[in-house]
Amino acid sequence: MDNNRDNNYYDLDSMNNRSIKPEDGNGKKGSFVSGVIAGLAGALLILSVIYLGTRLQQLAGAGRDSDGASMLAQLLSGDSFVDEQTISKLQTIGDTVKKYFYLSEVEDDALEEGMYRGMLEALDDPYSEYYSAEELAQIMEQTEGIYYGIGAYVSLDTLTSLPKISGVIEGTPAQEADLRANDLIYQVDGVSTYGLSLDEAVAMIKGEEGTQVTLTIIREGEDDYVELMVTRRRVESPTVEFEMLDEETAYIQIVEFDDVTIDQFADALATAKGSGMKGLILDLRANPGGSLNAVVEVARMLLPEGLIVYTEDKYGEREEYTCDGTRQLEVPLVVLVDMNSASAAEILAGAIKDYGIGTLVGTTTFGKGIVQQIIPFSDGSAVKLTISSYFTPNGNNIHGIGIEPDIQCEFDAEAYYNTENPYDNQLERAREVLKEKIG
Repeated sequence: MDNNRDNNYYDLDSMNNRSIKPEDGNGKKGSFVSGVIAGLAGALLILSVIYLGTRLQQLAGAGRDSDGASMLAQLLSGDSFVDEQTISKLQTIGDTVKKYFYLSEVEDDALEEGMYRGMLEALDDPYSEYYSAEELAQIMEQTEGIYYGIGAYVSLDTLTSLPKISGVIEGTPAQEADLRANDLIYQVDGVSTYGLSLDEAVAMIKGEEGTQVTLTIIREGEDDYVELMVTRRRVESPTVEFEMLDEETAYIQIVEFDDVTIDQFADALATAKGSGMKGLILDLRANPGGSLNAVVEVARMLLPEGLIVYTEDKYGEREEYTCDGTRQLEVPLVVLVDMNSASAAEILAGAIKDYGIGTLVGTTTFGKGIVQQIIPFSDGSAVKLTISSYFTPNGNNIHGIGIEPDIQCEFDAEAYYNTENPYDNQLERAREVLKEKIG
């Protein structure tokens, strides 16, 4: 999204969730790592969630005056899953918990928050969540590229239901502690992460600057758990990295698609052109996605005239995002992808492949072809709901499938991590392909 974002924030991933994120990444100079992870909800239930959230807020304010009773009657008489029996049962459960629960004092606010979260959990969608006002504020800050944490990207591993490191930001506590892509986070400070939502896991990892967090890691190739202590600090997350690999070859890595990515990518591309690039390697490995608006704006700096992506919602309504082609890239292009390239990254990679303007090198992408929207409420809280599917320009729905690269190239983790001079075989293969295209 740009700085003129409206109240509805369209999010293509769940990470963002973005304090940390997912998959088999690999890295140029350690800035990525190889190797992203992503209802049962009926139409009526989703609509009821939005409707009830708004109406309950109105009732909370009106309950002190004479209008409270009439508003409650209006709510109960409407087309809602809430009726007098529902409210009575909620009250009974609350009273029972307060009377008998032993382990700690029961706070009304905690019970209320739990009720809202439970409603979203009933959708059985890992991307639909409830945010308190504080959580929503933190998420909005993260889209600006600054947060307090460890400097790693995290998502949920769908195979194990554990948080998974998808990438590590260069020069951050995560890199200094030797966290790696594909590390599964088994425990945070001795507390199991199994079954937690992504936001819950991220909240456990983040914390005040200068404090420490102990991560118990499951790492491929290790016989036992790996325990790492990481000191949290302020992290400025650059979403775009640029380098001229030689006089002809420009390298641009997009770590994720946030508000700041649009200008960062534009600056990197302008610098590459000013440096005399004759070919571009665009690295989308370990990119878990992000803002729909951001990836569309980046695509408009590369693609020819035509469709970038389109979405379809539950009612069959279609929304198209297009490019006028006035800024089409005019040099050969190679795009690096892997199993951690997800969501917004797949939108860009899919469009490039459909138009045939670049060669994809690496491994099959994650396959997240759905869109989430954050819907804020008047009290500062919000819900994030999966609202549509997206399709590539040729009409491909890649959800659960991913995008096959034009040239398959598995990442050699041994050559990258276990040598004094890390060797990125995927990047080197991309350079070979680009040299052939440049001629």
